[in-house]
Amino acid sequence: MMDYSTLKMIWWLLVGVLLIGFAIMDGHDMGVGTLLPFVGRNDVERRVVINTVGPHWDGNQVWFITGGGAIFAAWPLVYATAFSGFYWAMLVVLWALFFRPVGFDYRSKIHNATWRSTWDWGLFIGGSVPPLIFGVAFGNLLQGVPFQFDAYLVSTYSGNFWQLLNPFALLAGVVSSAMITMQGGAYLAHRTEGVIQERTIKAATGAAWLMVAAFVGAGFWLQSIEGYRITSTIDMNALPDPLSKTVVREAGAWMRNYTQQPLLWLLPGLAVAGALVTSLLLRLRYTLSAFVTSSLALVGVIGTAGASMFPFVMPSSSMPNASLTVWDSASSQLTLSLMFWATVIFMPLIVGYTSWAYSVMRGKVTAAYIRENDHAAY
Repeated sequence: MMDYSTLKMIWWLLVGVLLIGFAIMDGHDMGVGTLLPFVGRNDVERRVVINTVGPHWDGNQVWFITGGGAIFAAWPLVYATAFSGFYWAMLVVLWALFFRPVGFDYRSKIHNATWRSTWDWGLFIGGSVPPLIFGVAFGNLLQGVPFQFDAYLVSTYSGNFWQLLNPFALLAGVVSSAMITMQGGAYLAHRTEGVIQERTIKAATGAAWLMVAAFVGAGFWLQSIEGYRITSTIDMNALPDPLSKTVVREAGAWMRNYTQQPLLWLLPGLAVAGALVTSLLLRLRYTLSAFVTSSLALVGVIGTAGASMFPFVMPSSSMPNASLTVWDSASSQLTLSLMFWATVIFMPLIVGYTSWAYSVMRGKVTAAYIRENDHAAY
């Protein structure tokens, strides 16, 4: 069995991989949903858009479910504290996601313009709201979340839903929404042709530039926000006890890791370069390459957030010493070890099956295909 500190670090990385996998795979589904009402101008065009992701969206939900399950099992204190503190925000996400399964399944069952238009906007809500809320949540994590623990490690959250919608968090939400729209646009441009592809390229290019502007702006803003720094000695092999350390808040603390490890600057560089190259490749019609560079941009954005906060996972603004970190909020060594080997076995199976499914159902979705398969297509 690997030592406890190594397992804690591995699971910090694995949770990051799951978040990136969710952003890339389920993210392009959501990005397509966000673009649906705007790049499809009539019923057939919108069915073309829907059928680019229709066969895959539910399989991609595995990344979302696995990510939530991994946080629950690897970081139970983080899961309990976050889901109680962000309770209403998480409900908004779930309510938005409800539109996706019923929207895909019921949208084309009835030949009625009002019925179909209603479900189109439902799919738009299901695609656009979750990325915005997730971005807002990350923006609040970077500022600290108002929670504290008592002597029995029972958390108390003192904030409310409206406090989450502060200016910096909303800017982080813009970054998240723009990058997911870019990702969905790159995928949709690869799967379509003609006027739909043209509109998609314009929208995805605009989203890429918006992501870069918001991301760079958030980076400069972050330097003036009070970050968190551990001032006591940390025993990386110790059992979870978030109250055993001392933490201070200071401006620029979130940039500390970049000062100590200059190679980390490659992550924000990857985010900016990936988005700019994506916009260029889309204009040149290299759509598959654009999807790859868009995915790399997502890696850069999520990696930047993780590298800035490390080792913090959920900082506390009302009781800094109670901030949850990689070292003091993890499950037992046995749990982390069993989960690690389960991941080693099942993750390749998921990736392999997903790759096979996309390979089988590759190619362009066209208006002619929709007309020929009117009753079978979404």
